[in-house]
Amino acid sequence: MAGSNGLRDVAIVGVGATDYYKRGESWPRTTTELACEAILAACADAGISVKDVDGFAYYSGAGGGYGEKMDTADFMETLGIDEVTFTASLTSGGGGSAGSIGLARAAIVSGDATVVVTVMALQQAKRRLGTVFAQVEPDPVNSFLQPSGLAGPGHLMSVLARRHMHLYGTTRDAFCEIALTERENARNRPKARFRDVPLTRADYFNARMIAEPLCLYDFCQETDGAIAVVTTSLERARDLRQKPVPVVAVAHGGRREWGRAFAWMGMPDEHFASAGNKPIARRLYQQSGLGPADIDVALLYDHFSPMVLMQLEDYGFCERGEGNDFVLAGNIRYTPDPKPGQVPVNTHGGQLSEAYIIGMTHIMEGVEQMRGTAINQVNGAEHALVTGGPASVPVSGLILGRDDR
Repeated sequence: MAGSNGLRDVAIVGVGATDYYKRGESWPRTTTELACEAILAACADAGISVKDVDGFAYYSGAGGGYGEKMDTADFMETLGIDEVTFTASLTSGGGGSAGSIGLARAAIVSGDATVVVTVMALQQAKRRLGTVFAQVEPDPVNSFLQPSGLAGPGHLMSVLARRHMHLYGTTRDAFCEIALTERENARNRPKARFRDVPLTRADYFNARMIAEPLCLYDFCQETDGAIAVVTTSLERARDLRQKPVPVVAVAHGGRREWGRAFAWMGMPDEHFASAGNKPIARRLYQQSGLGPADIDVALLYDHFSPMVLMQLEDYGFCERGEGNDFVLAGNIRYTPDPKPGQVPVNTHGGQLSEAYIIGMTHIMEGVEQMRGTAINQVNGAEHALVTGGPASVPVSGLILGRDDR
């Protein structure tokens, strides 16, 4: 346990992003080009030279989605970085997004690197993430999934959502509220893919069903683009251009019962009808000395709307089975001055309405909230929760704080 002040030994000092494109529309740009543009933008934001970068901390196995690979040597050659002293990646997919900042921290605290970049670049011209399980070669797991018609993550998540509805009386009205809340939050975002596309309750319930009970608006986007984040020691961060955003707590991992998550139907109900994040929540709160009431804004991984509801339960904003009523009471809507018990969720529009860069938009929004520069700023926000997953182990979480020095 790190104590009441949390870790606070490293800080995020730079964030950068490309434009966001509809799936396939970034062509003829390459994954490497998109990633390097984001890295250069993040370094410029921090006020450092890209040649100061000496470490890379990836997630999703350094995969650009599930079809491309990002390579440190390519980035070094393209950007003119002479030497790196650390390069590593978390396994799994988007479950590692928040945790990748912990990987960067590990490199810095151990002395293996001084300035570490985390980057995700995504293109879906070759393979759609929405049908990834149907496109891979059969193996012992996929041989169960594919004949069952479970072609992509959305089909699998629908099974978890249906189980939660069966156990706790959860309704599609709550999923609708999540989708509408995030769309409203994206309406003033300059880069948001759905900035100019309003969404109503009638639109939601009239939308085509994709994997019952999940309709079109319960699914995240299929986006191309890239985002990079620069992390360094807090001591060094205070000499750079931007206000540092300290890492208060960070964790990744998960329990065996969660395992392959939505690609594995053998978990007991406690784990099956959840987001798999409860052990991560426990560790984050232990490290930081904080609790759910101390979180001012929550950036919850939202590839599918029901998983936002389940994460609200896993992170203790409400009890298990109470997510439906918590959401329908308006507790996740953006307001600049939330009341006790309220927590604005995905103030940037999330992956449902801004862009899907496998979790990186959430980290960027957390940084901007702690700097006090977010478009939908929560006044006086001191702590932002960022999550990775639900996905296969590892899932992850991150608490960012404000530096008042």
